[in-house]
Amino acid sequence: MVERGMLEKLPKYENCYLATTDPLDVARVESKTFICTPNKRDTIPTPKEGVKGLLGNWISPRDLEKAVAERFPGCMKGRTMYVIPYSMGPVGSPLAKIGIELTDSPYVVCSMRIMTRMGSAVLNHLRSKGPNAEFVKCLHSVGCPITPGTADLAWPCNPAQTIVTHIPDKFEIISFGSGYGGNSLLGKKCFALRIGSTIAKKEGWLAEHMLILGITDPNGQKRYIAAAFPSACGKTNLAMMEPTLPGYKIECVGDDIAWMKFDSEGRLRAINPENGFFGVAPGTSASTNPNAMKAIMSNTIFTNVAKTSDGGVYWEGMEADIADDVDIISWRGTVYDKKSGIPAAHPNSRFCTPANQCPIIDPAWESPEGVPIDAILFGGRRPEGVPLVYEAFNWQHGVFVGAAMRSEATAAAEYKGKVIMHDPFAMRPFFGYNFGD
Repeated sequence: MVERGMLEKLPKYENCYLATTDPLDVARVESKTFICTPNKRDTIPTPKEGVKGLLGNWISPRDLEKAVAERFPGCMKGRTMYVIPYSMGPVGSPLAKIGIELTDSPYVVCSMRIMTRMGSAVLNHLRSKGPNAEFVKCLHSVGCPITPGTADLAWPCNPAQTIVTHIPDKFEIISFGSGYGGNSLLGKKCFALRIGSTIAKKEGWLAEHMLILGITDPNGQKRYIAAAFPSACGKTNLAMMEPTLPGYKIECVGDDIAWMKFDSEGRLRAINPENGFFGVAPGTSASTNPNAMKAIMSNTIFTNVAKTSDGGVYWEGMEADIADDVDIISWRGTVYDKKSGIPAAHPNSRFCTPANQCPIIDPAWESPEGVPIDAILFGGRRPEGVPLVYEAFNWQHGVFVGAAMRSEATAAAEYKGKVIMHDPFAMRPFFGYNFGD
């Protein structure tokens, strides 16, 4: 990947690399993301006539078959196809699920190696389940075949034909045209939330867009909390928070996704199905999240951040960390001018780093049975109009509060401007079923 220009080694850090995508392939494409079911009502609520619904997109099996036939034949020509067996959750955990992704992107392979438990241990576990063992089937292509005499692109993608689809009844995910992580790392939002939520609904558990952290008070009592925030709204910073109250300790289980199920004693338990952090870079700094900054200094893939003349990285929020004599090259490859008002890093630029490198990773973060959840928080970007913090009267009211969430749109998807959007349970882009059911 370094030789072909897809990745650039960052000599300032240990085993770290920078990827710069096509400017048209920088975020999740919600408008091109679909759930495929025989009946539209199974996927999305029916909005009032003349109103466009925002709780997901439906595609019919016939239209999906047509879309696949138009895109996939010959799409990997000239490329290497990789087979990725992976586990969402600790291998063998009663809460874990297995997936197998086929892809023609080495960027996806390396990122999935960080974000999931991947390799022969997963295949061995799947084999032990017998010939009828279930797994989620994932197919991905960047959609750019290499024909003889044609040079490959540094970041191959096909934005004009991008589509990300999910077939819950078949446990299948099909993604075409995008190399960006949210559209191509199919174990992440596609499996862990969209397909995961449909499996959870059928099996009686929860797949939620939530961080998990442990808080220990000065008396040594430890509680675990799950918190649902929309993408790019501070989950990673909260999950790795350094408490200012004397005697308190915070430890991180996960920063993005929680799979939760009641155990035999009626206690709600949660695992982090991921193996790494795919965090938003801008706003992350030694002052806002020192633990994340320590974690990303090795074995990390950075995407669409700026680079520095001393072989490091830069994004908005790191101003105090960069010496005056260090030059900055923006994610678009131009010399960064602080006075221009144009960000050096893309607002949705990312770091992909192993979770076990977090200095405050919880000792039980890979517990097969999960950690016990004592409270659930809901949050988002609401600069005005609502109290900064308020508490639900009871669990039933808490469900109502979560269902009524609203938050500003962010650069994590293709929306423009700071429009306030309904975002129930921070799951608006990730429901795999009709939220109105």
